[in-house]
Amino acid sequence: MFFEYPKLLFLLAVPILLIGHYLYLEIKDRRPHLRVPSLIPWKKGGNNILAWVRHLPFILRTAALCLIIVAIARPRSSSRMEKVDSEGIDIMLAMDVSTSMLARDFNPDRLNAAKDIAIKFIAQRPTDRMGIVVFAGESYTQCPLTTDRATLINLMKEIQTGLIDDGTAIGNGLATAVARLKDSDAKSRVVILLTDGVNNMGEVAPETAAEIAKTYGIRTYTIGVGANGTAPYPVMTPWGVEMQNLPVEIDEDLLKKIASSTGGSYFRATDNTSLSEIYSEINRMEKNRVTIDSFPVYKELFPGFGLAALILLLLEVIFRLFVIRRLP
Repeated sequence: MFFEYPKLLFLLAVPILLIGHYLYLEIKDRRPHLRVPSLIPWKKGGNNILAWVRHLPFILRTAALCLIIVAIARPRSSSRMEKVDSEGIDIMLAMDVSTSMLARDFNPDRLNAAKDIAIKFIAQRPTDRMGIVVFAGESYTQCPLTTDRATLINLMKEIQTGLIDDGTAIGNGLATAVARLKDSDAKSRVVILLTDGVNNMGEVAPETAAEIAKTYGIRTYTIGVGANGTAPYPVMTPWGVEMQNLPVEIDEDLLKKIASSTGGSYFRATDNTSLSEIYSEINRMEKNRVTIDSFPVYKELFPGFGLAALILLLLEVIFRLFVIRRLP
């Protein structure tokens, strides 16, 4: 706390002088007196608190005067506020939703594990604009670039297989994500492409989509998901759904080429833990550059002192009218 007009605090000398004058009158004691041989009759009842109550109005009035002086000196408090300007990063999450993403080498399966970990990644980057593209035999935008985290997370939760033709159109998925980012004015633009297969469908070749991303300066991180060797996959049989171990085929050479040509990196995830670590590493690699502008924010405190002075004056009036008059 500090005072805008500290020199006015010298007025506190006035209540100090009033206190001195009041004490002088008490000591001088101008009241009539009577000499008695002993004080024993008066000491038997102990000190009478009522004798002190008559000083209370003066105390209240003097305290109120002190508070008024402090209030007119304009007490204020200040705190440092920080205005954070972050260099925006726009991120599109391109996610494979082909039926092979239902393989159970992740818990509970590849698709749901990818969704859960992506949601945590989204929550860790509150200042970025993010969007979602899904692809299988074709691709579409699940959510355009937005800062609305609640909407983004809800749309991520709604992703499932079977909504579009099956297959793996990696080139289409990347091209759709690039199309969403190419007109962005963000300083940094990133695609995180996750797939578990080999490109076998789509009108746009993955190499062509990567070249377009490079042209627009869009960095691409690619993630191949799937255990090494084989993975349990639910297969429909005449006796119902059965789990069968099927070979895991990921075109890692293609994913590495896409990442390296755009200035990104390729990662391989074989379980939930490794996939979570990959997103954490990407989160560290794509840190915002932040500038902080600090400035003081002031809060006026004089209304509190003025209110306290008013309350004390009201109490002084109440004591004088309803208590002091009734003292014996």
